[in-house]
Amino acid sequence: MTATTSNLMIEVTKPPKLEVISMTKRFGNMTALDNVSITLKPGTFHALLGENGAGKSTLVKCIMGFYTADSGQVLINQQPHKITNPRDAHKYGIGMVYQHFTSIAAMTVAENLVLSSVEGSNLINWEAEYDRLTLFMASAPFHLDLRTPIYQLAAGQKQKLEILKQLYLKSKILILDEPTSVLTPQEADEILGLLRQEVIAEKLSVLMISHKFREVTAFADEVTVLRKGKFAGCGTVKNLSVSDMAEMMMGEKRESQPIKKQATVAKVPVLEVINLHTNKDNGLEAICGVNLVVHAGEIVGIAGVSGNGQKELVEVLSGQRPATAGEILVNGKKYKATRAEMYKHQIFSLPEEPLKNACVPNMSVAENLALRTFDRPPQAVGGWVLINKIIRQFAQGLIKQFSIKTPSPDTPVVNLSGGNVQRTVLARELSSEKVQLLIVANPCFGLDFGAVSFIHDQIVAARNRGVAVLLVSEDLDEILKIADRVLVLSEGKFFYESAIADANVLEIGQRMAGH
Repeated sequence: MTATTSNLMIEVTKPPKLEVISMTKRFGNMTALDNVSITLKPGTFHALLGENGAGKSTLVKCIMGFYTADSGQVLINQQPHKITNPRDAHKYGIGMVYQHFTSIAAMTVAENLVLSSVEGSNLINWEAEYDRLTLFMASAPFHLDLRTPIYQLAAGQKQKLEILKQLYLKSKILILDEPTSVLTPQEADEILGLLRQEVIAEKLSVLMISHKFREVTAFADEVTVLRKGKFAGCGTVKNLSVSDMAEMMMGEKRESQPIKKQATVAKVPVLEVINLHTNKDNGLEAICGVNLVVHAGEIVGIAGVSGNGQKELVEVLSGQRPATAGEILVNGKKYKATRAEMYKHQIFSLPEEPLKNACVPNMSVAENLALRTFDRPPQAVGGWVLINKIIRQFAQGLIKQFSIKTPSPDTPVVNLSGGNVQRTVLARELSSEKVQLLIVANPCFGLDFGAVSFIHDQIVAARNRGVAVLLVSEDLDEILKIADRVLVLSEGKFFYESAIADANVLEIGQRMAGH
């Protein structure tokens, strides 16, 4: 009897086998997922790769019951199950951790964990709940103070809480959607490493959507690749190179090319930020007296975890937020970030979330490409009469030069994929031959392998032409790859500066985390 009971307990605690068989999902005339199959073996860490629009999110949303597939099956331990909503998924031990945090900031860790429980009464016995939570936390891979409010947690702790919520719900299969996009490298490695230990112990199975090959090769056992809604390949990570995975994603052999930087001699300052201060929307200080110089022919990367003042700094430099103190010089002259001054000094920018901050969504691709030049010859006469034919011809040239995938120049920019919106804005901002300063914020966030490579090449090409580039990015790998110098912004101040060749990645990560 004891042996039988013991075996039964082992069976219950081991994660189930998950199989998706021939799944198809259509949205109108568009087939987002076309006859895709995938197997997540018990106690394995499985990566799901693919470009934007490849069908990754559609697949996991069908597994979770957010979408109802048009055809195909989900098998749990070789038995078919109909999953129509996330509650059904939870019944079978499947939970999902989303790209953005879902916890309530004003509540404590304990309150968020209890709130996440699917079952429960309207009355909560907090003494019993704390006993249960304390016991749970003692055996969990991450440890957080139960009484700490969420707003006091760092980004890494918040991501740990998102995973703890699923573990508290006794999920045995974790689906992770870009789980490290807001974390420092150390935080990412710690969280994925601890999950990896749970997988090795056969307490969990993990299915992770990621664009970061470094994380896939370091933590995953197997990989499945989707391309244009279809299955493009799979295999064990130890038998696949990054080039192999990229080839499955892109449909062609794509070696990682080294960045070709030309040597620059003269150190001519283009942008100088002197003792700059600015506030957040709530009136608290976001930037606390920073100093910065960016020279011609140089990429300066500003690293940091989201929420440490990067957004406000970029907005001040782009004229979207007033400085409360300090001054900005461009080419040695005071700069007020007006449209006229940006034109005078040839300052251009690729802001974060370009569809929201750099485009008019319902205007055409051609009209968005002309937002910098529509009131100047040859696109306008006297600043008022627009020459639509010339605007369209100008757009067609940029669409070809920057490989923007759009049905026509007249297509509303909101209909384009994220990568092609980025290409549209980048084409507009680099279309002038006189660009002197380029301000770029998280240019590749959420983009696929091909789009990232293209955008990096364009930024470096601008740098090689003598453009001064300020690159603000939460992706440290991106900064280490293309920047010449790196600074770390934490709590509105710079705490680290180094040439990329001399950069200490461990120290950068510690500074990003506020240590």
